[in-house]
Amino acid sequence: MKHAAVPVEQPRYIKLNERDNVAIVVNDFGLPAGSRFACGLELKSFVPQGHKTALVDLPAGAPILRYGEVIGYAATPIGAGEWVDEARIRMPEAPSLDNLEISTAVPPALPPLEGYTFEGYRNPDGSVGTKNILGISTSVQCVAGTLEYAIKRIRSELLPKYPNVDDVVGITHAYGCGVAITAPDAVVPIRTLQNLALNPNFGGEVMVVGLGCEKLTPERLLPEGVDNSIVRMQDEALEGFGAIVDGILAMAEARLKVLNQRKRETCPASDLVIGLQCGGSDAFSGVTANPASVSRRTFWCEPARR
Repeated sequence: MKHAAVPVEQPRYIKLNERDNVAIVVNDFGLPAGSRFACGLELKSFVPQGHKTALVDLPAGAPILRYGEVIGYAATPIGAGEWVDEARIRMPEAPSLDNLEISTAVPPALPPLEGYTFEGYRNPDGSVGTKNILGISTSVQCVAGTLEYAIKRIRSELLPKYPNVDDVVGITHAYGCGVAITAPDAVVPIRTLQNLALNPNFGGEVMVVGLGCEKLTPERLLPEGVDNSIVRMQDEALEGFGAIVDGILAMAEARLKVLNQRKRETCPASDLVIGLQCGGSDAFSGVTANPASVSRRTFWCEPARR
């Protein structure tokens, strides 16, 4: 009895930018020395899956290019087809944030995507959401547990009354009461929290739950012109845990009534804003999770498919 021959997987790599002088080995478990790619490159050493191989000879001190950018310099001479591991790379000095090349080397704008639409929720500021959600911000991590309980109540008791609203979510963070929130760089997390509350899916119905003694006052998380949108747990008018939760539910219901009036309308695809998050630090995350940082062209070295 003869068994069918198991097809041998051809050596493959990914080159992300035409300027790159290294590429990423794709094959499971890596490739041994002697493996030859369709483009003619032959590996001179074993290269694990997801690791870099040199596409050309790199003399000591030569820049190593990936994504079309310098990611380091050859610490020793590296021959074409050799494994470019960390021990052979000298990392460049970190530039100041104000002088990063990516901030000035802006690629040309893509042509407009025409003829494609989606059904979205258009907001007064012109942004468009794909969902209809009540977002509740927090000024300090101390209130997260209470908000989590209140959200469970909102979902079970209030959401069924407002069928056009998809969900309610808490916008929480790890900042405590004593964080040096007036430090110069604190503007970054504060700005982040402010902008999270402006997500188009929230429809502009901003709401904040605060404690009352925190350095990051809830007012700093509200957009200009928005008021009467804060529940303070230490408000002397709220006597006990039950009253605090009731206060959150009452404010949430007022916003659910407004959100429930939102209607989907046909919007051009150009109104979509896509957020992406890196799922890890392996060599493929730049392809799967950070495409905004990658050239529009991705080069594969593999046999032509028939």
